[in-house]
Amino acid sequence: MTDSKYFTTTKKGEIFELKAELNSDKKEKKKEAVKKVIASMTVGKDVSALFPDVVNCMQTDNLELKKLVYLYLMNYAKSQPDMAIMAVNTFVKDCEDPNPLIRALAVRTMGCIRVDKITEYLCEPLRKCLKDEDPYVRKTAAVCVAKLHDINAQLVEDQGFLDTLKDLISDSNPMVVANAVAALSEIAESHPSSNLLDLNPQSINKLLTALNECTEWGQIFILDCLANYMPKDDREAQSICERVTPRLSHANSAVVLSAVKVLMKFMEMLSKDLDYYGTLLKKLAPPLVTLLSAEPELQYVALRNINLIVQKRPEILKHEMKVFFVKYNDPIYVKLEKLDIMIRLASQANIAQVLAELKEYATEVDVDFVRKAVRAIGRCAIKVEQSAERCVSTLLDLIQTKVNYVVQEAIVVIKDIFRKYPNKYESVIATLCENLDSLDEPEARAAMIWIVGEYAERIDNADELLESFLEGFHDESTQVQLQLLTAIVKLFLKKPTETQELVQQVLSLATQDSDNPDLRDRGYIYWRLLSTDPVAAKEVVLAEKPLISEETDLIEPTLLDELICYIGTLASVYHKPPSAFVEGSRGVVHKSLPPRTGSSESAESPEAAPSAGQAAEQPAVIPAQGDLLGDLLNLDLGPPVSGPPLAASSVQMGAVDLLGGGLDSLMGDESEGMGGSGFTAPGPAAPAGMGAPLGSGLGDLFDLTGGVGTLSGSYVAPKTVWLPAMKAKGLEISGTFSRQVGAISMDLVLTNKALQVMSDFAIQFNRNSFGLAPAAPLQVHAPLAPNQSVEISLPLNTVGSVMKMDPLNNLQVAVKNNIDVFYFSTLYPLHILFVEDGKMERQMFLATWKDIPNENEAQFQIKDCSLNADAVSNKLQGSNIFTIAKRNVEGQDMLYQSLKLTNGIWVLAELRIQPSNPSFTLSLKCRAPEVSQYVYQAYDAILKN
Repeated sequence: MTDSKYFTTTKKGEIFELKAELNSDKKEKKKEAVKKVIASMTVGKDVSALFPDVVNCMQTDNLELKKLVYLYLMNYAKSQPDMAIMAVNTFVKDCEDPNPLIRALAVRTMGCIRVDKITEYLCEPLRKCLKDEDPYVRKTAAVCVAKLHDINAQLVEDQGFLDTLKDLISDSNPMVVANAVAALSEIAESHPSSNLLDLNPQSINKLLTALNECTEWGQIFILDCLANYMPKDDREAQSICERVTPRLSHANSAVVLSAVKVLMKFMEMLSKDLDYYGTLLKKLAPPLVTLLSAEPELQYVALRNINLIVQKRPEILKHEMKVFFVKYNDPIYVKLEKLDIMIRLASQANIAQVLAELKEYATEVDVDFVRKAVRAIGRCAIKVEQSAERCVSTLLDLIQTKVNYVVQEAIVVIKDIFRKYPNKYESVIATLCENLDSLDEPEARAAMIWIVGEYAERIDNADELLESFLEGFHDESTQVQLQLLTAIVKLFLKKPTETQELVQQVLSLATQDSDNPDLRDRGYIYWRLLSTDPVAAKEVVLAEKPLISEETDLIEPTLLDELICYIGTLASVYHKPPSAFVEGSRGVVHKSLPPRTGSSESAESPEAAPSAGQAAEQPAVIPAQGDLLGDLLNLDLGPPVSGPPLAASSVQMGAVDLLGGGLDSLMGDESEGMGGSGFTAPGPAAPAGMGAPLGSGLGDLFDLTGGVGTLSGSYVAPKTVWLPAMKAKGLEISGTFSRQVGAISMDLVLTNKALQVMSDFAIQFNRNSFGLAPAAPLQVHAPLAPNQSVEISLPLNTVGSVMKMDPLNNLQVAVKNNIDVFYFSTLYPLHILFVEDGKMERQMFLATWKDIPNENEAQFQIKDCSLNADAVSNKLQGSNIFTIAKRNVEGQDMLYQSLKLTNGIWVLAELRIQPSNPSFTLSLKCRAPEVSQYVYQAYDAILKN
């Protein structure tokens, strides 16, 4: 009959009936009842009420019944600690039972009952069991010490159990030795500072003797313990290796990996000239290869470990490439791992084989695998120089397949090949450019942009290609935006005359229209470089790049050494040290390989230790870290202390006009009578006598002005009262509008002239001509007390609802607080809507002026203004009215200007200035002539203030 009957019942008072059965005189009935109790416990029923009755059943000679009672006890002792004390007597008695199985069972259960009250009663029985004549009892007691230490470490130390455990390492029975080692290792892990496993050549000898006769898990404990030992010299290391080597042929893969860990560690101490070293390398390969014939999950763990071993000592598996070729039925995680190891093992000897295999993989159906295979071809090209040509032609064949993801991966790796072998394979660029439209992944787009920017001088239509990417600039990922910014600046430095507008456009997009700090910073730095010192810009942006190294994904050498010490554990699968993923109070000890000894120090082959080889090569490619840091730390943004003093004018020029005259030297353009403003930044410009750009924020960012002046944005009208207190129950609102660095704000002062506190402020705009709307809630952080004022800057945007107002610049506002809702209307100056990219290109200006019908032209007089043409130009540029050209006709200065509104309307202007006459004539042309009146008001306000 099966055990299922214990899980079914038809009776009502189940607990009551079980109680009666447990107290029955008949042994069989008792046993049946305990089985029912255990069955109920297993399915999650609470049978703790039966605790005293079950404990009474402990007094029995029947081993099966005793095991069941002990099982119940382990489960409920924590919830019934007072009752559990009743069982102590039985434990003490059972620890002296003639049957070793019962003695061991008692001591094992004692270790599993995690109740503080009971622990001190268990010390005597445990001490006896640790010295028991039966090895089965001793080995169980050894593990019990580790469990007890977890509950109460101080007690274990006071009772001297740790010393007894250390003595057990010299036990005659190998299983006892293994468990003692396991227990000590466990305790040592939670107390890294204690030197529990004080290993010496004598104890190591005992461990090695026990190693041959242990169970497999016992062998793992001993091998792990050996791995923590530091041999005193290479002879001792060799003798340990010789005695551990037979474990490599064990059937259990965990034993094999633990043995590999010990050998990998001690090989560090062996001289490479030794014959034994070569023998050991040969012996390590077959067991690792055998691990790959296990089931996929085990294969994966083995491959992750082999990945570490190959990075540390590629020579072990250099002849075993074929084992890592992918089988059609391998799961994807095994395939990807094998691919990784194939590349690590690739060398001149086997590259043809590897490439043929990789080309095959690139036509598979699994997308992830195909991508990785294409990348692998590129990595082979970088690793084995002789194969580069063959790899490039393989990649071109793959691009011809026109499979989207294959093309994209191929472009990414070709970029790396260009970085490794500059000026060698550029003939393929034309083929790459053909596939430009099909790229939709950020990495591939960024790679293609990098190629176009880097080789702009060889690509005739580089500007068109980059411009095509610029159209959707804000939809691109950051990676692509950054790459595009750099590529266009490179293109500009290589072909300045043709790409002026393009660079202006991208700098404007990057600095003024982007909220990504990385992009803005890079944009501003380029902007500053181009305007201050174009020659320096060329040196910085077009500098010689260091070649990339062969293996970009190698694990950092010190981490690799640490991971080698963790072969066969979770750390070796994650490729992270335990401290990265083990939580809790247990101190994680950082392990490291023993230092190299022997005469071979100088003769170490670079092939054997890739890290050493790379370190030696590095200086040829990359300047030493110290130099770079030194240069960076010596950067002084003021005039340099040493060396020739900078001409003050050049510093100011850089600050005045971020993209102005500084570029003329680069472009050889004398800016034909345009007053030197030939190529001006989309936003920043210099007001008269000012040393900082207007509205750019760069003046205070770098403060290159040397204190010539401070930054002032576009003209801001003084605050006026918009809502008097008598109309708003004591709330007075005054304010003005401003535009700074492309951001519009409404600057308000709220004053409480009532006798009660005001709070819960909110604001709303009615629909208006240009869609002005609050970009954030009105935030008054503390309630406004009587006679108190608060200043608030409310950011605005122009994405609200649009309705044509009369007058055009009328804004109706509602403000709410805890008292009531109040309404007022105000007129905003139109220049807050003039955008930073309102500078029209000269040819475009001429064409547009002719194109707009004459009836759209309006003329106005600006009276009582005594500024000269340059001062006018500077002042207007601060408010985003840009001078495109200036000429002198019969003693009159004519300024041709353009501006653009937030809704995209362009306004063109001709300003006529006579030196002796304080009245200027302003002619405005616009496709929406109703705007002209308000543009004139803006001109008037800006020039007269």
